[in-house]
Parts: sequence; C-alpha cells; structure tokens
Amino acid sequence: MGQVTVDGLPAAALARRWGVPRVVLFSRHTSSLDAAHEQGVAGAPDGTVVLAEEQTAGRGRDGRSWHSPAGGVWLAMVQRPASAELAAASIRAGLVVADVVDELLGDGLARLKWPNDVLLDDRKVAGVLCEGRWQGDVLQWLAVGIGINVSNPIPEPLSQRAVALVERLPSVRRLDVLDRLVPALARLTGGNARLTDAERTAFTARDWLRGRALRGPVAGHGAGLADDGALLVALPGGAAPTAIREGHVELA
Repeated sequence: MGQVTVDGLPAAALARRWGVPRVVLFSRHTSSLDAAHEQGVAGAPDGTVVLAEEQTAGRGRDGRSWHSPAGGVWLAMVQRPASAELAAASIRAGLVVADVVDELLGDGLARLKWPNDVLLDDRKVAGVLCEGRWQGDVLQWLAVGIGINVSNPIPEPLSQRAVALVERLPSVRRLDVLDRLVPALARLTGGNARLTDAERTAFTARDWLRGRALRGPVAGHGAGLADDGALLVALPGGAAPTAIREGHVELA
C-alpha cells in the first residue's frame, strides 16, 4: 500500500505546514477519535493531529453514527490542557469550524446548533465531539474530534439534512479546509475551561436555536449559552432560563 497523503502531502510535510508537532495519517480507521486516544496513551504531544481518509465507525454525540467515506475531513487533535470543560471545548471548536466554512465560501452563513453541529443552509456540514481521559481528577488529554463534509458524497436519504462544501464550492480540496482549521485549533490548546463573554457573543451571532420554540429536553425557547457551554432555555411564564447540559434538542 502506498504512503497515505492529503492532497499529495505526506504527514511530515503537513506537520511543518501547520506548525504542529505531529500528524498521523490513516487510509482507514474506526474513528479519528479512537486513533487520537491511541496517540494519547502513547504519550503524543499536545497538538498532535490524526486524520483518517475513511472512518468505518465514525461517531457523533449520544452514540450516533457519522457517515464518513473518503473525501471528507475526519480529524481529531490531541490536546493536553490543565483542565477542560467538554461542552465549552466543543463550542470553541465549533466556532473555529464555522469561521473556516465562512472564510472558504466568502459569506457569513454558517450557523451553530447546540451542542455540536455546524449548519449551512439549515443542513449539517460539520460536527464536533470532544472526549477527555482522566486519571482520577487529573485530565490526561482531550481529544477534539471534527468531521466536515468536503467532497464526500452525501447519501440521498440524508440530502435534506446534510450538505458537503463541494455543493457550494466545486473546486474545494480537503487541504483548503485543513490549512485554515488545524492552526486555529492548535491555538485553542490550554484555553480557559469556561467560555469568555467574547466567545459567547460569537456563538450568539451564529446560534441556530436562539429564539426557536423547543419541546425537549424542556419546553421553552433557545436563549443562548452559559459560560460552561450549557444551553440556556427560556421557560414559559418569564421564569429564569434553565441550563441544559445533556439531552437531545427537539424543536416544537
């Protein structure tokens, strides 16, 4: 089998290009997150990037599967911050992905649907999933997983709910996405465990749920984020918003 590359560039050249300590490439893996955890166990340095050409068991939140054939960006980064709030880390990574999408397309259309979806024209173009590994109360590493539909085919049954960048930008390459994504992700390493006011404001500008009527996990209207990344839901009758940290959001 030939050497795995991304648009013709091998792992060492990509690491230099992006300013990260290590890039590990797989032609096929169960999940880039699985590979990131393997790297974490092996002592991979902060900022290590794992990319799979194809995932055979890509996963999203709540155990959902992620269709991830060749042509997409299936990436995970090993980060070693002193502490981390997984929800906040996911929001930060989502903001990075949304900025990348907008920069490539030259508009401001990317939206964020709490907790981990990036939407384009109300269809999912990317997802984020962060997983931590602790020893007792001490965080050993954080694996930041990102899947982006770039030029991979979208199955017909999913075409009303998912979109690839190639639909809007026929010439797009994975490298075009990664050149913007990886350095920005690397700059997040060691960030505060809580979201800043500026980050929450940036999320508000892209918040797909804000003001929408919800029936689950609780009935109310989307009302932004708490500083730990929880979804705020305004309750009927003017009660103070409640913070939702888990559960599947359902529109009313």
